[in-house]
Amino acid sequence: MISSPFEILDTKRQGGQLTEQEVLAVVDGAARGSWDDPQLAALLMAVAIRGLDDQETAWLTEGMLASGDQWNLRADVPQLIDKHSTGGVGDKVSLIFSPLLAACGLPVAMLTGRALGHTGGTADKLESIPGVRLELDREQSVRLLNEIGIVMGVATEEIAPADRKLYALRDRTGTVSSIPLVVGSILSKKLATGASAIVFDVKVGSGAFFPEYSDAELLCRKLVETSQRLGVAASGLLTDMSQPLGRWVGHSAEVLETFECLEGRGNPRLMEVVFRLAEEAAGLVGSKISRTDLENVIASGEARSRFVAWAVAQGACDSFLEEPDFALAPVEAVIEADRHGLMSRVNTKRIGELMATASRSSAGVIDPSVSLLYSVELGDKVEPGQEIARLYLRSADAERVSALSKCFVIDTDGQAPPLVYETVS
Repeated sequence: MISSPFEILDTKRQGGQLTEQEVLAVVDGAARGSWDDPQLAALLMAVAIRGLDDQETAWLTEGMLASGDQWNLRADVPQLIDKHSTGGVGDKVSLIFSPLLAACGLPVAMLTGRALGHTGGTADKLESIPGVRLELDREQSVRLLNEIGIVMGVATEEIAPADRKLYALRDRTGTVSSIPLVVGSILSKKLATGASAIVFDVKVGSGAFFPEYSDAELLCRKLVETSQRLGVAASGLLTDMSQPLGRWVGHSAEVLETFECLEGRGNPRLMEVVFRLAEEAAGLVGSKISRTDLENVIASGEARSRFVAWAVAQGACDSFLEEPDFALAPVEAVIEADRHGLMSRVNTKRIGELMATASRSSAGVIDPSVSLLYSVELGDKVEPGQEIARLYLRSADAERVSALSKCFVIDTDGQAPPLVYETVS
């Protein structure tokens, strides 16, 4: 006999383990509407408080995955790689990672996400390229992978509809940060494309979605273990997000920085994260691609050419991409150091929040030209009057500039944190 919603809720409220049938009943109720919002909200809160064990998490993921379309792209494209980042401030790794591996002969497929809170969305950044279209189906994806080796889009309405329903309620019930629910949400969409392997970039530090190391490590381990349990090779890196990653924060500016990286002029910290993730991903599909191979496809121009070819294939103007000209917002404001010392701490989350609200209108429309240039890094020596950051806004905003200046703390001590803390495999 199938348990009633009340019985399922009562079991989890008391900390009991749900059966596979009960977990799938919840997912089916979300997808078909047979569970109403109060019931689903109560279940989400019970999970946030009581948790799910590894088996329950796998059942949840599998159920949400099965609630919609599954593309199984690896059936047509062997050695297909996917990547997921938990997001941060200035994180444009996906934009560089994809053409880099494609230029080395390894295809990459990613369903990218929108901005979430203070974290920037890869899809929003890509859409700052004029003409780019991110709505794709399976047939188009296979064609792009065979021709170019890259496909980057957004999840269709038919992919993991149960997750879409549950996520909307998580946002309203304060359960977004529940790790089992995060794992199920991420993987129900990631596994839907059907890559051979997934590499996870889980951020740690003040700008991360999970800033505490213990939480980030647990999330990374659960993402990797659940993927493996469901038959997909996976590993993850815990990487630093205690300061913006790279030189720029902002949609158009981060695309411009992507071109700099693909032309061999990338920020060393940013490129090290890209290289480490690319090497890890290649190993998951049995490839022996080396750091030298990755550097060579940048030096030859092949990686840049792949990015341009991908963008043109998804609607961008090729003449624009040959000589990218993204205008930055017209009003500049310089943030300067007010004392001698070392860059000791950066409130990266606050930077992300301030930039997100500056770039988004009351109607939710994004202005991709709003940007921040990050000129120093943690541990750097600074002098009075030295430029720390430069802000590009649509109009003068002294209050925002003042708030941003307070995000950079200069003290007598400070050091650069590790860039990659740990590999989880």
